[in-house]
Parts: sequence; structure tokens; C-alpha cells
Amino acid sequence: MTRLFMMSVAAAALTLGTAQAADLKFAPGEGNLSWDSYNEWKASAPDLSGQTVTIAGPWLQPEDAVFRSVVAYFADATGAEVIYTGSDSFEQQIVIDAEAGAAANIAVFPQPGLASDMASRGLLYPLPDGMGDWIAANYGAGQSWVDLGTYADKDGADQLYGFFYNVNVKSLVWFVPENFEDAGYEVPTSMEELRALTEQIVADGETPWCIGLGSGSATGWPATDWVEDLMLRTQPADVYDAWTSNEMPFNDPRVVAAIEEFGWFARDDAKVAGGAGAVATTDFRDSPKGLFASPPQCYMHRQASFVPAFFPEGVEFGEDVDFFYFPSYAEKDLGNPVLGGGTLMSITTPSDATNELMKFFQLPLAHEVFMAQSGFLTPLKSVNLDAYLNDALRGQGEILINATTFRFDGSDLMPGGVGAGSFWTGMVDFTGGKDAQTVADEIQASWDALK
Repeated sequence: MTRLFMMSVAAAALTLGTAQAADLKFAPGEGNLSWDSYNEWKASAPDLSGQTVTIAGPWLQPEDAVFRSVVAYFADATGAEVIYTGSDSFEQQIVIDAEAGAAANIAVFPQPGLASDMASRGLLYPLPDGMGDWIAANYGAGQSWVDLGTYADKDGADQLYGFFYNVNVKSLVWFVPENFEDAGYEVPTSMEELRALTEQIVADGETPWCIGLGSGSATGWPATDWVEDLMLRTQPADVYDAWTSNEMPFNDPRVVAAIEEFGWFARDDAKVAGGAGAVATTDFRDSPKGLFASPPQCYMHRQASFVPAFFPEGVEFGEDVDFFYFPSYAEKDLGNPVLGGGTLMSITTPSDATNELMKFFQLPLAHEVFMAQSGFLTPLKSVNLDAYLNDALRGQGEILINATTFRFDGSDLMPGGVGAGSFWTGMVDFTGGKDAQTVADEIQASWDALK
């Protein structure tokens, strides 16, 4: 996380740098970038010479340098100076700065909770007029992103405060294409097909899934991701929202059903590597390795986009491993929901130059320059997908663009004692044999105790 813009606090790791026109990473016209729309915008961009926009956020090396290479195009077009400061104590420092009236113009929040809290205290400023309509029209699952960036102000009125920029995807199933090809399996495009494939693999005498919940003191969290994804595939998004806010109790039958749905995959010895008893004790970092065993110990592993970090050395995406979207039920007609997270930009000290920079971030180029250099993902539909750094990112970008609903990791939206406490331990208990209703009752009781 990051720290502040004020340089009087020097204890935390911090990076600071200015984006200048001379820092252009890609020459205009070069690469798979959307130069036409940028040049059109540049031709009418205001002259902001002598003005400065400051940004505070969580990105440290190497992401900070990549971000500066993005805003350098804004500096080139307008003459403005853009200063980005990254810190590992951002979430603490931005509150101190805002309360002191010394915050950067823009704050980059790792997730919406703190932004929502600061908005309710009058420490954020609404985004420029029209951005909500633009996001709804131009982002995949656009209304979801508007809703995720809309918070109550200090008077209780809803305002758009958050512009999401750089997101991630959790709704992925990883597999080895060669294993599928050898066995004659097809990539499923619906949850009905995924369940049928699971049963087919069992019928063939093989094991369909590798699942591991172990994570030290955080053991259990991978199961919460499963349940969250399944909630979005069995219930409308507003039910998911009511669940994560506890407007709907955790032990509601719809939540219990989603937990039991996870159990269909994880509590059957025939469906999971090592048997159901190994799920809670297998470290999540070790669990995907069964995909690459010979013969394979499993054929599928549901996990977020970061999991390749735990694949065996030398595994190449596309040739040795691939992923598909964790599909929705065709019969339920709930679209293509995606579970994930991401960073959002909010205005903490307004200025005309700041508003112009926020407009710049609507350009495809402002996303593509980041896409071409790092693991940046965007739901912006107008970007050139060929600008992505590699095929894996491109595939995830397509999932975001084709999503009809996007929701944040539900456990991150719950109070820490639940989302990072009883929900985790409850999923361990459930995989160990405790019934879903009892687990849900206990988690709700822990939530009640926090009120």
C-alpha cells in the first residue's frame, strides 16, 4: 500500500518522480497503440504550462516508472507537470494528508473501502461531470464500475468518486491443453458443461480438480473465492451486494446453497486430488502443481491471475498451460459475472488540470501504454487488445470486456473479523465435514458479535 505525498514523513518506502514529455516510452505512431484518438485529443488539449498535478498511490518499483511513462503523454500534450509519489504506507498517509488539507490532487486506492470512508467524511471530491455515463458506456460491465465507484458524501448523497484503472481477474480455471487434448476433453462454456466435464473425468477414472486452502494463518481464503464466484453464478448481483454488506444475513438459504455448490466440487473424494480430506491441508501454492504431474494428478484448478507464480519453473503459457473463464449457468441467465479487484483513482485536491488528467485517462492510449509494459488489465472496450504484453493478459482483458457484471472479492468487503476471520475458518470447517447451514449460522453469529 502506499504512503503520502508529503515528504516530511520519511520512514516508509517511497518513490517520487516527475513525468515529462521527454519520457515518452513509445514514439507516436509506434506499436499497437491507439494513436488516432490520442492525436485527436492532443490537438484540442488545453495549454496547462506551469501547472502541476500530483498523484499519490501504492505503486512502487517497477510499476511507478511504468505509470509515469503513461502520464508523460499528458505532459507532452498539455505542458503540465505530473508528479507521482508511491509509498508502502499510502492508506495511512493519505488520510493524514487529506485531514491536513495537504493531499495530492489524485489518490490511487488499492480497493474501494477506504475511498468510500473518506468520501463520507468529505475528504474526496466528485469526478468531473459525465464520467459516470462514459464509464457505463465504455467499460465492460460498465454499470458495475459506476456502482463500485459511487459512495455517499458527508450529507448522505451518492456521488461518483472512483475511476477504476488497473484491475485483476479471479474467475479463471487453469488447465494443461495437452492433457485435455489427450483425453478428448473440450473447454466448457457454461457451468452445466463444467459440471458435466467434472463428472466425465471421474467416470474416466481420473481426478478433475486440484484444490488447496492452506495459507498459514490465512488458511481458508481460496474457498471464499469459490463461494463468491458461485454466489455470482447462482444469484443476481444485488443479492451478492446484500450478502457482502450483511443486509442479507450470511445464513440466508441462498448463501448456504452457494456453499453447498462449492462442496459439490470440493467434498467429493473422487473429484479432488488427494481426496476431500486433503483440501484444507494442501497449501494453495502447491495445489496447482498436480496439473503438471505425469500422469496428471488433476485436470483443472480454479484460481486468480496471480497463480502462475507458483507453477513449476519453465512452464510456458499457451503451450504448457492455459485458462478459461469460470463459466456461468446458461439456465440461470445471469450473464457473465467476473470476480476480481483493482485500483481506483479519486480526486483529493481538485484543480482544472486534475480534471483534464482524469479526461486523459479515458483515452485508450492511457491504458495501452501500461498494458504494453506490465500486468495491467483494463475493462475499457476501445483498447487495442494487441497492445497487451502477452497472450495471458490479453485473454484476461477479453474476459473483462465481455463481462456483464463485475464484483470485488466479497470477503474484502466484509468486516475483517468475518472476511478475514470466521469466513476463512468456516470454509475449513465445511471442507472438513461440517454442514453448510451450521457453518453459515456460525459466521453470521460472528458478524452479529461485531455490531
